[in-house]
Amino acid sequence: MQFGRYYEEFEVGAVYKHWPGKTVTEYDDHLFCLITMNHHPLHLDANYAEETTDFGKNVVVGNYVYSLLLGMSVPDVSGKAIANLEVESLKHVKPTFHGDTIYGETEVLDKTPSKSKDDRGVVYVETRGYKQDGTIVCVFRRKVMVPKRSYGDARGGEQPGRPVPHE
Repeated sequence: MQFGRYYEEFEVGAVYKHWPGKTVTEYDDHLFCLITMNHHPLHLDANYAEETTDFGKNVVVGNYVYSLLLGMSVPDVSGKAIANLEVESLKHVKPTFHGDTIYGETEVLDKTPSKSKDDRGVVYVETRGYKQDGTIVCVFRRKVMVPKRSYGDARGGEQPGRPVPHE
């Protein structure tokens, strides 16, 4: 199974539909909030959310949704990346709630060969996340430095660093 792509494999206009989706649980949201020290009651306190917000229930913290989508995109986009160079924009379009299932897809917007090293290039992509009903919840654009096939071949091919079993 392929993990990531070489520069030559990216085509401008291609859309990679990440699979599978992920149903966001209350546990996922609360754990992420606690790990990242985001203790805002909108995310953690059901009574607060019900009594004082327009949503009437807890909203999943946006950075979890972004992180989830970024992770979903790794096998299709950045699994072979040399570096994530930039997140150009990040938009939280609509809220995500506990029980929503998030799906993602990434479109290749542009690609540029490196000017300083001939074994790599920069791929510019937009990732869109949407809920089970198709509502877009998060959109971000980023630039990723990815290797050309020559870079991979020089470093061990498809699974560099993988040991060979022996007795």
